[in-house]
Amino acid sequence: MVLIFVSCQGQEVSTATQIKEEASLIPGEFKEGQLVKVDKDNQLWKKELSDQEYYILREAGTERAFTGDLWDHKGEGTYVCAACGLPLFSSGTKYKSGSGWPSYYEPIKEEFVAEKKDDKFGWNRIEVLCARCDGHLGHVFDDGPEPTGLRYCINSYSLDFVAEKP
Repeated sequence: MVLIFVSCQGQEVSTATQIKEEASLIPGEFKEGQLVKVDKDNQLWKKELSDQEYYILREAGTERAFTGDLWDHKGEGTYVCAACGLPLFSSGTKYKSGSGWPSYYEPIKEEFVAEKKDDKFGWNRIEVLCARCDGHLGHVFDDGPEPTGLRYCINSYSLDFVAEKP
């Protein structure tokens, strides 16, 4: 388990990159059968995330279609939460949906993503969140390919790509 202590003495906390690397060392840590949650206040999230990451992950924003770095990304590896490093999607489940956002037909583990009803703007959708840090990822729709028939439509800024080691 990695613990980060913050002092009131003005000392600098780890950089966002170091924090993400440390978090990715403990992917999916469980305690008594439950995924250990990341609990941070908005001020700390603002320090750790870029403006665009904060807007999407913490304020449930959406990037414009076809603008994120990962919408047409190809490569073998794992897509992890940009906020906490939890492995979310495998490149093996990524497919070209034509939506302009990275799309996957299933998460690495169902318990690593949370779902929540989203009826903002009069739409009836299912929001997808990182189960460890509650970061907004995107939405899931029932118009995907086999074997699940699902399309996890995810914002690029909510993910980081970790290449598979040869």
